[in-house]
Amino acid sequence: MEPFRFHVYVCDQKKPEGAPSCTARGSGAVIEALRREIAAQGVSDTVQLTTCGSLGLCERGPNLVVYPEGYWYSGVRPEDVPEIVREHFRNRSPVARLASGEPAALAAEIAASREKARAAAAAREASGVVPDEIQLPLRGFMESRVLLTALELDVFSAIGAGAPASAVASARGGAADATGHLLDALVALGFLEKRNDVYANAPLAARFLAAGSADDARDALKHNLSLWRRWSTLTDAVRAGHAVDVPEMASRGDDWTVPFIAAMHRGAAQRAPLVVQAVGAQGVRRMLDVGGGSGAYSIAFARASASLRAEILDLPSVLPIAEAHVREAGLVDRVTTRAGDLRTDDLGAGYDLVLLSSICHMLGPDENRDLLSRAARALAPGGRAVVSDFILDEDGTSPRQAVLFSINMLVGTPSGRSYRESDYRAFLGGAALGEISRVRLPGPAHLMIGRKPA
Repeated sequence: MEPFRFHVYVCDQKKPEGAPSCTARGSGAVIEALRREIAAQGVSDTVQLTTCGSLGLCERGPNLVVYPEGYWYSGVRPEDVPEIVREHFRNRSPVARLASGEPAALAAEIAASREKARAAAAAREASGVVPDEIQLPLRGFMESRVLLTALELDVFSAIGAGAPASAVASARGGAADATGHLLDALVALGFLEKRNDVYANAPLAARFLAAGSADDARDALKHNLSLWRRWSTLTDAVRAGHAVDVPEMASRGDDWTVPFIAAMHRGAAQRAPLVVQAVGAQGVRRMLDVGGGSGAYSIAFARASASLRAEILDLPSVLPIAEAHVREAGLVDRVTTRAGDLRTDDLGAGYDLVLLSSICHMLGPDENRDLLSRAARALAPGGRAVVSDFILDEDGTSPRQAVLFSINMLVGTPSGRSYRESDYRAFLGGAALGEISRVRLPGPAHLMIGRKPA
């Protein structure tokens, strides 16, 4: 018994640029249109949509096939989608004008397409051409740099509801010709649209990359500009065994601090409710948020329990940002701040919960042993220390994001890195904390928790 009346497969296979494919012909827009229209016409409970690899009609894409009939459509455009959903999925009447053809002809065309692809792959292999699996990662910096420059120049805000290259160049102090090249590259990457030499923000850019948008993420995303500069020193860092020419956190200006804390806040605000749920706020009267940044976690814990008071410990340059978020949350009476250096300062005493979120990866092993010992001393009997961070598998090669983040710490800190669960168990146990456990949460970071004996 099928759980859905219709199961729709849409080709979304990516091929080398220049090769005929559904993606090159706009299958992404068709897929999004299908998702929207299936929901809008109220057939989500009867239609299952799945993206798939090549259907073999690459010259005539975008292609899709509808089961259980096995009805094939080719050359589908976004404007065709409402008719397909209405007539085929609701009225049980396939749209004949978009049909791919008769089964025998389809089978012959697919076989010919497969043979052509096989021959091309064999020729490529025999020629010794460097494969895309090497070329694409090597050249990934090109797309990254185009988007970073667009953010740095704030071109998406300059474009607004639509503008020619000359207007964007004038607004941002760039050369008109060079600005046009940049905007054309953004069109090729899908962040802009172009009609009659007028550029407009594509939906993602309009939502996240332009001033005044509801989900404006420009400040947070600009932290990647700092990462770009630091990652360019990776070769020197590998040779030296540590980051090179890295200023101390306290000496970094607002051009680094503001985007960094904004980036951390966006992630923390989304993740904080999951951490609160996993850790629990019941019985927590006093909480210390070490290196609390924007205060997102302290705010979430305070909202979860009216009797909880939280204190954010961070550098003087960060605290005004945290205090602004606390005021906005209406919690100035229960969430306070304290200027301090988590590397050296005494953390205080009598806390039921000490949270270290995205802190340990910045520090070397000895620094973490010292920090966790000071955190343990700050706990009341029975209190818990909670570490939230990337955790490597024991062989150090996965998960991918944790491994890459270890490189991020190599280029950005004197001795930071990602750590294994066994490392955290050793840090917590060395601080005389017991009942050590790992809590897995959605996403790349998990929790390590240790309790101070009662």
